[in-house]
Amino acid sequence: MSDQTTSRRGRLRAQTSGEIKAIALELMADGGPDAISLRAIARRMGMTAGAIYSYFPTRDDLVTTLIGDVYGALVRAAETARDAVPADDPGGRIVAWAQTVREWALANPEGFRLIYGDPVPGYRAPEDGPARDAEHRACAGLTGLVAAAWSRAEPLQPDVHRYTWDDFDPGLVAHLRAEFPELPSAAVALTLRVWGRMHGLVALEIYGHLHTLIREPAAVYRDEMTDLVRSLGLTPPS
Repeated sequence: MSDQTTSRRGRLRAQTSGEIKAIALELMADGGPDAISLRAIARRMGMTAGAIYSYFPTRDDLVTTLIGDVYGALVRAAETARDAVPADDPGGRIVAWAQTVREWALANPEGFRLIYGDPVPGYRAPEDGPARDAEHRACAGLTGLVAAAWSRAEPLQPDVHRYTWDDFDPGLVAHLRAEFPELPSAAVALTLRVWGRMHGLVALEIYGHLHTLIREPAAVYRDEMTDLVRSLGLTPPS
């Protein structure tokens, strides 16, 4: 078999795999996460069930691949936006990350719902793989934003709970302590709060709860991120 034939088959396989994943997201958009079905995708594509199983042996394999692809794309976009802002502007980097998350979510609502919204019934995520790697990158990226602001943010934090490492998931703790060995547990709690403020309004917008209430959800989000940056003792971008 020639290298050209092998390359052509590889391209066709990648194209078919991409089409399968695109149709899975379309099915989810139309019928929710329960609508993701290998047989339904096969019917839509004119394939036999046996043929589609050669790409994804089970529905969970497909969902895992989808989550890894979608989550990875989101994190890469956020990292690129963050890194375009100078490291000595932590407030600007936070806003750049947040705005990119919102823009990506609006352009990919089914993807946002897959990783942050509706659970796929019966699906159990594997302990490792691309999806877990993307989740760790997202956590590390957000934690890095907080770490850069921690010296100014710490004195401004409410003294409502004295966090210890035992308060958090052991896997998350191991990952973050390896990457940020000097960061205290309270900074991780702040990271979760920052994440909640970034994603809260985005989720409301993606699920259609803001458009009936305000003409410009983007303005509300900008104001929320400006307030978030100031609450950390930082200067928001003009």
